[in-house]
Amino acid sequence: MEFLCYHRDRAGSLALREELGEEHWSYMDRYAKEMIARGPTLADDGETPTGSVHILDLPDPAAARAFAFDEPNYQAGVYRDVLLRRWRNTLGRTMWDFPGGPTDGDRYLVFGFGAGQAADLAVPAEQDELIAYGPLLSDDGTTWVGTALLARAPDPDAARAILSEERYADIEVHNWQFGGRR
Repeated sequence: MEFLCYHRDRAGSLALREELGEEHWSYMDRYAKEMIARGPTLADDGETPTGSVHILDLPDPAAARAFAFDEPNYQAGVYRDVLLRRWRNTLGRTMWDFPGGPTDGDRYLVFGFGAGQAADLAVPAEQDELIAYGPLLSDDGTTWVGTALLARAPDPDAARAILSEERYADIEVHNWQFGGRR
């Protein structure tokens, strides 16, 4: 089962995040085989972390909850909140398989939160810039509640335009970069 976990940073928690860096990396190392994509979201300065996204293939919802809530930064109070949803990997690959590589161009995490009937279930025709793409699903995996994607795009508006805006109650666009131990 695939899950998307987004930990959103609490204001003023950067020093604590930095202090817990090695604990965070050690924890994530335990999930290396399960990772589909990972990385921090960043403020407009392109450097200050605002959150952390992880997309994983885990055995069940209990394992996903354990991953999200046992994470050292979560336990210490770095994060303000957690979005944990079932997700479907419609590209069928990991971020490491993205032909554009990890550093060329601007990258974004885009959430489209559903409003009514499912939208954007099929992978867009222009998929060369997609790093990860798939529907957000209810806990039992049967109901569409939105769409989440990682993409390379020239700017946030272009990243937002990947989704059919009129089909969503809200769309969030976050600066994002490839993650992993540095």
